[in-house]
Amino acid sequence: MSLLEIKGLRLVAGKQTLIHDMHLSIQEGDWLTVIGESGSGKTLTGLSIGRLLPNGVHHTSGQITFKGQSLSALSEKQMNRLRGREIAYVFQDYTGVFSPFLPIGKQLDETLRVHYTWGRQERKERIVQALNDVSLPAKRVVVSYPFQLSGGQLQRVCIAMAMLLEPKLLIADEPTSALDWVTGAEIIDLLIQLREKTGCSILFITHDLKLARRCADQIVIMREGRIVESGNAEDVLTQAIHPYTQKLLAAESMLSYAEPDVVPKRGRLS
Repeated sequence: MSLLEIKGLRLVAGKQTLIHDMHLSIQEGDWLTVIGESGSGKTLTGLSIGRLLPNGVHHTSGQITFKGQSLSALSEKQMNRLRGREIAYVFQDYTGVFSPFLPIGKQLDETLRVHYTWGRQERKERIVQALNDVSLPAKRVVVSYPFQLSGGQLQRVCIAMAMLLEPKLLIADEPTSALDWVTGAEIIDLLIQLREKTGCSILFITHDLKLARRCADQIVIMREGRIVESGNAEDVLTQAIHPYTQKLLAAESMLSYAEPDVVPKRGRLS
């Protein structure tokens, strides 16, 4: 049984259809990368899983199931419990995640207090562990305000926050696009390490084929709200069938001459 399955998803805004009859599934422990240009519908797909669609966008048909349970059948209270504990997000805009008026430690502590009845010491130990897991100096970070950390450090804190509750599915939406190449590569390596440590599944949303080569088990290519190609990562990247995928691969080949090759080739860390 798939961990997550989307069947026939259709999203609309007014009279415009944004997502057309989408089908995809994620197995336990798998890394599924969704690739598409801006406006292809990849971010909306990710948001629809957690029922976080923006105002004016509606889920009109299709079903999303998580661990065999239909998410549309859950109450908002049930969804609130599911978000964070079972399904967690890491977004592109890491700065918007944090309040500028509270230290990082207090904000992470609030995440735990919402979902667990743990004592203060137990929460503190879990926060320190999560920050250590993302290679941050926990002692300093917990007392720091967001403006005192770099962009790469804030994105690491976002990942720590997402992994605090040990979710089964992590949805990472362009988590490296606001970072430089080297820092972005470090974030990818970190996600790979966390998946290997926790066994979580990852839905990774990006426009960058180079990142897909590094980490994807399965790839979905989207264009104008439709899936145009999907399958095993190696097959999609080496034996693309759809003209749009072939175009993306050709563009990637041309760009490779101008960009530093800081993202290692696809494969597990040693």
